[in-house]
Amino acid sequence: ETGESVLQALKRELLEELNVAITHATPWFTFMMAYTHATVRLHCWRVSAWQGEMRGMEEQQFAWQHLGLLTVAPTLPGCVPIFKALALPHIYAITNATAMGVDAYLKRLDDALRRGLKLIQIREKNMPRNEVLRFARQVVTLAHANGAKVLINSDVELARKTGADGVHMTALELSHCTSRPDVGLAAASTHSRAEIEHAAQLQLDFVVLGAVKPTLTHPGGIALGWERFAKIVDATPLPVYALGGLFSEDLLNAMTHGAHGVAMQRGLPG
Repeated sequence: ETGESVLQALKRELLEELNVAITHATPWFTFMMAYTHATVRLHCWRVSAWQGEMRGMEEQQFAWQHLGLLTVAPTLPGCVPIFKALALPHIYAITNATAMGVDAYLKRLDDALRRGLKLIQIREKNMPRNEVLRFARQVVTLAHANGAKVLINSDVELARKTGADGVHMTALELSHCTSRPDVGLAAASTHSRAEIEHAAQLQLDFVVLGAVKPTLTHPGGIALGWERFAKIVDATPLPVYALGGLFSEDLLNAMTHGAHGVAMQRGLPG
């Protein structure tokens, strides 16, 4: 309605239609959807706390659904990007086997997978090619046994050889990319809103943005900080993971500032 913020409209609509009074919600992503009669902007938020018993207040049918096991049809086209984003976990782990040692890392990764880690990027820039191939196959085997997915940094061929689930491009690779890589999941590193917009045009599944805090890998770099991060991702067209000096304990703060989740290397649960 006229004069309402997005959050105010969300609160009003859920109360009017589902008997839900929101007590906590965080911004997520925003995208355009073209229908035959109009083009609309869809603002997606995540509601994590509410009061009231959820029920249809306008005689509409209502049913809880499990993601990936939907039993209601048809669904609106605008739901498709939302369902895809909902399937992305909140923690995105980046490997650190070169520094830690492969055996030690695999043990720690196995522990994290057993506790629920579901998304991993293999990024070993200083590991010899033949060792990366062997390591990647080990990670993919462990991950798939635990229902997790694996992306390979920069290398589509390696992703296919190892049975990985997709690729993660560097910001430089993204800048030269003109079409989405022919893989299952496609993601990229970004440092600006323009790069995020380009990733959305390529229909990537998600991006990471950083560094939010100072990192060991870029000790002289200037960190974005949370306020700058929030400004860049405001109404972003696809899910964004916060990156840089972060741990799982930063997740709630990251989501409050508009992140889908956190990406971390040395912060791997263990």
